[in-house]
Amino acid sequence: MRSKETQLLGRISQAVEEYGMIQPGDIIGVGYSGGKDSTALLYGLSRLRQFLPAPFRLMAVTVDLGFEGFDIQTLEDTCRSLGVEHVVEKTLIKNIVFDVRKEANPCSLCANMRRGALHTTARMAGCNKVALGHNNDDIIETFLMAMFYEGRLHTFSPVTRLDRTGIVVIRPLIYVAAGEIRAFIKEKGLPVVGNPCPEDGRTTRQEMRDLLAGMAMKPKDVKRNIIGAIRRGGLF
Repeated sequence: MRSKETQLLGRISQAVEEYGMIQPGDIIGVGYSGGKDSTALLYGLSRLRQFLPAPFRLMAVTVDLGFEGFDIQTLEDTCRSLGVEHVVEKTLIKNIVFDVRKEANPCSLCANMRRGALHTTARMAGCNKVALGHNNDDIIETFLMAMFYEGRLHTFSPVTRLDRTGIVVIRPLIYVAAGEIRAFIKEKGLPVVGNPCPEDGRTTRQEMRDLLAGMAMKPKDVKRNIIGAIRRGGLF
């Protein structure tokens, strides 16, 4: 039986090769929050530097939103153990969203500001690409959110070019299920930093996650069917 690490690296390699995510000389900034997904992605890409034919440089980019109790030291220790440069951008996003604007539904504004800070910080650090930890389950959840709440068919793209900044966003975990990431983190004993946001677990995405969890108890291939529909629809 293959180890969880071998399985993870294989799925990342498949995505990278299939969508041409990495070219020689790329400087890739991994959006690193310390959660399971970004930790698995950072670990996976740091290991693949030894095997992928295209040589590339890797760094971790953390956007500190300003929440008390954010364990930045654990992130720094992990980066050091992987031999990855770590760039931290301290922001006032928490203060703006929760204290100044007192947003009733803060997630959208927070996500936009966080994304902008990540792209700007990565570009200033010399990165031409940003790698995000969106996994296979995230693709499905985003598809359902767009369909239910926006009335459109949409989800993440494996590769997205941002014309305004020149940054290319890649998502190497698109073939990795959330359960596989949890199993990998457990197998390796990697430290994970919790999300300090008070809205964590109360979002629309969490609603979709709970919905999928209930659906998965019926047809075993429900997630595979949804991914198949997304691909046949030309969305992925």
